[in-house]
Amino acid sequence: MTLTFYKYQGTGNDFVIIDNREQIISKNDTKLIERLCDRKYGIGADGLMFLEKPTSEGDDFTMVYFNADGKESTMCGNGGRCLVAFAAYKNVIKEKAVFTAIDGKHIARIEDGLVHLQMQDVSKIETLENHLFLDTGSPHHVEEVRDLQNYDVRNNGKLIRNGAPYFTAGTNVNFVEKQEENKFAVRTYERGVEDETLSCGTGVTAVALAMHKTNKTTSEEIAIKTLGGDLKVTFESTDQGYSNIFLIGPAEQVFKGEIQW
Repeated sequence: MTLTFYKYQGTGNDFVIIDNREQIISKNDTKLIERLCDRKYGIGADGLMFLEKPTSEGDDFTMVYFNADGKESTMCGNGGRCLVAFAAYKNVIKEKAVFTAIDGKHIARIEDGLVHLQMQDVSKIETLENHLFLDTGSPHHVEEVRDLQNYDVRNNGKLIRNGAPYFTAGTNVNFVEKQEENKFAVRTYERGVEDETLSCGTGVTAVALAMHKTNKTTSEEIAIKTLGGDLKVTFESTDQGYSNIFLIGPAEQVFKGEIQW
């Protein structure tokens, strides 16, 4: 059978996207999903997404996200932004979207070529001895380091991702270095990919909130530099935590193709 797919990227975080509104692929076909994400034997991507029909009232579509290992995963911020851009390309939406992902309902808009994706509110940030831990739709370890450019993200990230207290479910690991008052550089090791990726949307969001929480910045509009490009996170800080959080950045179609499966 011939499968039509689309390749999208958001600051270097790349995804295979399939219009699955007619249920042409089963969510349980993990071997197929893993093969499609394989960079040597398949299309190659950090993850794969289905655009599916809405199941919640008021939604435009449903987002289903899989890591490169073929397993359905927690929320992906850059993936969500790419899926919004894809929905616009398919005329499912125009400039605004409402959709449900595994972590709940999201709203988004496309403005001046950038996708603004609202993330879930965050009420709990654990501040530990040398790092912070929080969930921005996916779990994230955030740790400040020096000389980030030359830091061994892959090996150090792998040790933390599989170590205590994370070894039951694992975590994504973000290493961050401050550049200016409201600008930070970030490199991320992603579980499911099991390697460093060029960008991670939920990770960037986690870093922005963590830096504000620890008074590394007082700004509620934070610029983040990843290996794949620049993102922005805006939010409102309250006594209950962080709300009205938006992840902002580009999302581009790389190509459309067909593959036999």
